[in-house]
Amino acid sequence: MKKFKTIIIDDERLAREEVKRALKGYPEFEIIGEASHVVEAKEMIESVLPDIIFLDIHMPGKSGFDLLEELTTVPEVVFTTAYDQYAVKAFELNALDYLVKPLRKERFAKTIEKVKAELVKKEEIKTDVLPMHRKIFIKDGENCYFIPLSEIYFIESLDNYARLYFGNQKALIKRSLNLLEEKLDPTVFFRTNRSQIINTHYIKEIYPHFNNTLHITLTTGETIEVSSRQSVKFKNWNSL
Repeated sequence: MKKFKTIIIDDERLAREEVKRALKGYPEFEIIGEASHVVEAKEMIESVLPDIIFLDIHMPGKSGFDLLEELTTVPEVVFTTAYDQYAVKAFELNALDYLVKPLRKERFAKTIEKVKAELVKKEEIKTDVLPMHRKIFIKDGENCYFIPLSEIYFIESLDNYARLYFGNQKALIKRSLNLLEEKLDPTVFFRTNRSQIINTHYIKEIYPHFNNTLHITLTTGETIEVSSRQSVKFKNWNSL
């Protein structure tokens, strides 16, 4: 039986015990750790790389949303909360699922089925590159987003941050462009120059510019100048 590494994160011991009891009926979920605050949870996640975390949203100091924003790689997440307003927000973020405490057996069973389906799908396409259906978490100021990679059409570098453009919105993420490039599918995302990456699914027009460089217009209206080096690479990559 495939085991899914699981971490439970909640500042209340009784709440962690409640999740542990609920998981007893699902032996494929192996609880490898539990944490009571964000600092402890971050260290544990980065050390053992769990498949799934059950994450309390409202904790003293830093919240569950703050934890996700600090992680380089975010595992699958099920939010747990005693507050309806946080549950609604988690749902709007399009998280894998959320549970309102105290946990209900029937609701927990539905969550587990959803989690298992997602984890099995990830195993089938396991790779160092994030699949296009994968959602990434961004906390930009007071705003939180779970964004499918397929909806990100343009990324630009801002020192140690990157600005992601999706839909009619944009948000900052504390990641370098180089780090993001390592995680993005190279058959879809292309580094046009030192400071910009585009989603090639959004290309509307490609036309030549000075010194054998290219300009690319996106369906969203942006025009991107491709550097000389990357213009050569793009022509080869796209078999032009």
